[in-house]
Amino acid sequence: MHSVRIFRHYMRVPLILLAGIEAIIFVVAFQLSVHLRWWFIDIESTSEPTGLFIYSIVISLIFVLTMGATGLYEASLREGLTGSLIRITLSLLLGSLVLAALSFFFPLLGLWRSILFFTVIFSFILVVTLRLIFFYFNPSIFKRRILVFGDSQLANQVMIASQKRLDIVGFIPISEQRVNNQIKVIEHNKPLIQIAIEVQADEIVLAIEDRRGKLPIEELLECRMSGIQVLEQQSFFERELGVLKLELLTPSWLIHSDGFEHGLMTMLIKRFFDVLISLIFITLLWPIMLLTAAIIFIESGFRHSVLYRQLRVGENGEPFEVIKFRSMRIDAEADGRARWAVTNDPRITRVGRFIRKTRIDELPQIFNVLKGEMSFVGPRPERPEFVADLTRKYEHYATRHRLKPGLTGWAQISYPYGSTEEDALRKLEYDLYYIKNHSIFLDLLILVETVEVVLFGKGAV
Repeated sequence: MHSVRIFRHYMRVPLILLAGIEAIIFVVAFQLSVHLRWWFIDIESTSEPTGLFIYSIVISLIFVLTMGATGLYEASLREGLTGSLIRITLSLLLGSLVLAALSFFFPLLGLWRSILFFTVIFSFILVVTLRLIFFYFNPSIFKRRILVFGDSQLANQVMIASQKRLDIVGFIPISEQRVNNQIKVIEHNKPLIQIAIEVQADEIVLAIEDRRGKLPIEELLECRMSGIQVLEQQSFFERELGVLKLELLTPSWLIHSDGFEHGLMTMLIKRFFDVLISLIFITLLWPIMLLTAAIIFIESGFRHSVLYRQLRVGENGEPFEVIKFRSMRIDAEADGRARWAVTNDPRITRVGRFIRKTRIDELPQIFNVLKGEMSFVGPRPERPEFVADLTRKYEHYATRHRLKPGLTGWAQISYPYGSTEEDALRKLEYDLYYIKNHSIFLDLLILVETVEVVLFGKGAV
């Protein structure tokens, strides 16, 4: 399995080697920074070489620990390269704060701010370069090796969900059904632990619809005790696709799984950033909003309002009025019946088509964020008519209202624009994942990926 046990935690050898290489990078980055600093002020270094080397080891250790703390030495970085870049940035900033605190409490260390700055810059460039090389020439280092145990139909779903992220090393069937030819079928004619070792599996995914009498509990327990992760299918989809599959969702799974932790400090930090970003956006984007308002007013023949207010369902089911730039005709719902927006919707005006594509129509919602009715990141706010219908049909739909709705969200960047009830349910799976795993890091990742959505018009109607 190319794994070793360190302090009772199994780690893959390639990732340990990666940590070792990056530790050397941090040492080199510090040494370069020290010599660059003395070269700038045009004098010779008075520091002892031995002392500098010990200091560089300490800095390297701190940065490796913060890299590990942000999950950069795990084999299941589902966010891919974008998530890795964010984690690298955060880990270096965290390490810098730790080093700054050490310098404050131990002045004899004498760490100059300029040296720390250059160390971070050099480290970021070198670590990102190294990670890019691994991502493009040896991506398997960041892939877990998966052994699937169960029904072929569910095994096919697992393979489709993970074909780009993981290595499916084999499938152990429990029935005679045919399985996708791309998966290697393995007979269960020997102990499961032996099979897992032979195929070097890191994890076993249980793809079984009816488990009664079909699970080899003792063998699975032996695998788990040997350091091989055993995942239920719902947990697998949660990790790999960022969804909670509705057909697999059970009360017992929700009760025993982690997540749904919305601490006071997290919510205060989230609110602080909502207000801060709102004020920054208003300061920077007011010319665009003013120009958009003028164009909409001209297109309407100077007769109609440029803003559109519509009732939506917010946090804890409380209704509020969302504010948007008008992008549809004034008689879009003249009969009073709520309708989903669809692709090439004839109700959208010429200006409306552009501002919807570029998401400019949603800029006035910044004021909803300032008022505290919305957040920058959260589930999309839906109309009361749709919410009432979907809540009546699906028991978990109301769960999406446990957090403030957002201008952008996990569902918005992960799934195309929805115009049907089925689309709403698929987006609900992403919303449930976000609510369960909500964190400041996830919000940051969503905001970064939203830039791609806006630039390339993904998901817009």
